[in-house]
Amino acid sequence: MAKKPSKEEALEYHARHPAGKTGVVPTKPSRTQADLSLAYTPGVAEPCRVIAQDPEAVYRYTNRANTVGIISNGTAVLGLGDIGPAASKPVMEGKAVLFKRFGDVNGVDVEVQEDDPEKLADVVKAIAPTFGGINLEDIKAPDCFLVEERLREELDIPVFHDDQHGTAIIAGAALINALDVAGKEIGDVRIVFSGAGAAAIACARFFEDLGADPGKMLMCDSRGVITEARRESVNPYKAQFARETEAESLADALEDADVFIGVSVGGIVSQEMVASMAPNPIVMAMANPDPEITPEDAAAVRDDVIMATGRSDYPNQVNNVLGFPFIFRGALDVRAKAINTEMKAAAAKALAELAREDVPDHVARAYGQDHLHFGRDYLIPKPVDPRVLLWVAPAVARAAIETGVARKELDLDAYVEELERRQGKARAMMRVVLNKARSNPKRVVFAEGNNHTIIRAAVQLQEEGYAQPILLGDPDRVQAALDHLGLKAKLTVIDPREDDRREAYTEFLFEKRKRKGIAKSEARRLTRDPNYFGSCMVAAGDADVFMAGLSSHYPDALRPALQVIGTRPGVDRVSGLYMMTLKDEVYFFADTTVNIEPTSEDLAEISLQAAEVARRFNVDPRVALLSFSNFGSTRHANAKKVARAVELIHERSPELEVDGEMQADTAVVEEILQDTYPFSDLTGPANVLIFPDLEAGNIAYKLLQRLADAEATGPILVGTDKPVMILQRGDAVEEVVDLAAIAVVEAQERDAS
Repeated sequence: MAKKPSKEEALEYHARHPAGKTGVVPTKPSRTQADLSLAYTPGVAEPCRVIAQDPEAVYRYTNRANTVGIISNGTAVLGLGDIGPAASKPVMEGKAVLFKRFGDVNGVDVEVQEDDPEKLADVVKAIAPTFGGINLEDIKAPDCFLVEERLREELDIPVFHDDQHGTAIIAGAALINALDVAGKEIGDVRIVFSGAGAAAIACARFFEDLGADPGKMLMCDSRGVITEARRESVNPYKAQFARETEAESLADALEDADVFIGVSVGGIVSQEMVASMAPNPIVMAMANPDPEITPEDAAAVRDDVIMATGRSDYPNQVNNVLGFPFIFRGALDVRAKAINTEMKAAAAKALAELAREDVPDHVARAYGQDHLHFGRDYLIPKPVDPRVLLWVAPAVARAAIETGVARKELDLDAYVEELERRQGKARAMMRVVLNKARSNPKRVVFAEGNNHTIIRAAVQLQEEGYAQPILLGDPDRVQAALDHLGLKAKLTVIDPREDDRREAYTEFLFEKRKRKGIAKSEARRLTRDPNYFGSCMVAAGDADVFMAGLSSHYPDALRPALQVIGTRPGVDRVSGLYMMTLKDEVYFFADTTVNIEPTSEDLAEISLQAAEVARRFNVDPRVALLSFSNFGSTRHANAKKVARAVELIHERSPELEVDGEMQADTAVVEEILQDTYPFSDLTGPANVLIFPDLEAGNIAYKLLQRLADAEATGPILVGTDKPVMILQRGDAVEEVVDLAAIAVVEAQERDAS
């Protein structure tokens, strides 16, 4: 359970310099006078003239296409009430942080001192040319309805009151999956709402859009059930949900109800009320910070209850952050005129479908769990799941296009890749390799086929078309694991102890190692070992890639592959490297895993192999061999070793852009190269860095990973006669998939050469 921050921690966090949570970051160079003359006067006049002639050009020349106004008058701040616009600013700044963090959308908070809904709508309409969309926030009901309705009618950009629609969309996604778990149809269930404000009314309307029967809904406010007898005494928005019923209280309404939706106050639902509900009751107690009833209290009286709350320390958090960043992302990217019902339904259905997919390990770990899978305790995705952007934004964009509110068409397949690029350079680089792998998937044999991580990775590789996985293990255990994980897939599983090829592999291994201490009986024993059996499969051409190491030490997993598969012709040593990504820059670090004290010849081989990997990612390699010396500044044996390696590389691959020996900052800082060493053969900063020994390489990549938040992809093993990848102990599913795809592309290149 997450620790609640103290008052002092929260205040210090917000007051820490610079105060607040957001700022402005220039997106164009502004270091020189030439830069400034383009950014402001006189250069800025040119886009101004174009926009004056063509208003749509504002989306091409400014940030409007990626900017949302977060607008509030602070009259209904969650858990705080009417605290006014200034006091609401920390909340709106927080909303801007979430927009950027999850959707890469620029959120600009605007707090307005205006309680009159018509005047507030006038203010928002007047400033709307600044924004590509409007997110209304924390405006009391019924004013929020009036403001949104006017703006939707009078503006041609998306207007979205998140307190209404965000809650409705996420609750809708949870309801879709909860009904599936309960074995019920949405049109058949009785639904009871506690609360009759913006969120409750939006949920009820949205559930109708999803297929719920309005005649089977009851809505309760602080006075009880909204009945026909009360129609004239409530506002028009509540009156839409007045029903002819004998139920008067919330307790009455909940008898035999299938679904409870709570957007009211904590503790209002008793255990007796939950006990009176229909079998497999769905209880969404979303009041914050205290739910209408806690999961513990509900579970104490019903072991069949399906629970959701608004809190992150319980399963199934109905959290608006699952909606608004991704909904606006899709709406902005097609330049939608509005966010309509179809777009909201598409978002809810995409979230529901994603929850049924296998969950990445790092998402589960972020919530202190080993694994998450679809069921009563996992109905909707977690906000930190990076796939939410890739599922929801395209679904919203598609719905906008299909319903005619989009002003811009998109190739949705290409759009998903564009969204991946927004998630960071590492994913963008891996997308290059994943696309190549999918074009011609190869057979990848996994030694640890019984391992759940490997099984999940194999399912993903097969479903995405990146590889044809082969698992070495017990078929019954693999099937049991698939059933336990809720994965529906048919995988190829081979038990090395029983496979007919084992005798042929025994002969092969004996012939290869008979003069290196292995007798035939030993070879027969070793081929029972999946590491040797899998290596033999690849050596014999029965598979294209061998992968192992998830549950063993790196050298122990590497040794069988080297003994059976060996090194490429003309290569004496294998080596390991990592692709390191920092913001928008990518570097390849070698050797980081294998060679402790490489010679000049070893360094030359490592450099050539690393350059080959860089090309696999469509990167033109610029190779720097690193040292503590710059181009002979220190005449030490270690520096001479590196300089000699550069000479060998020039001899073997004269077309490769390479230089050294040089210090690390010389290699990566263009000004140092140009100003101090203009004679260098590098035409720009190096992107392939070759370390003089394993100690330096290993320390460098780990420091960069931990202190600079760099993403490390690897280790990528190079130099084997056929593709081999040795995993790190504890690698997650996504890391296994990435390395398998990299190896598949290597296998493709081998076939083509």
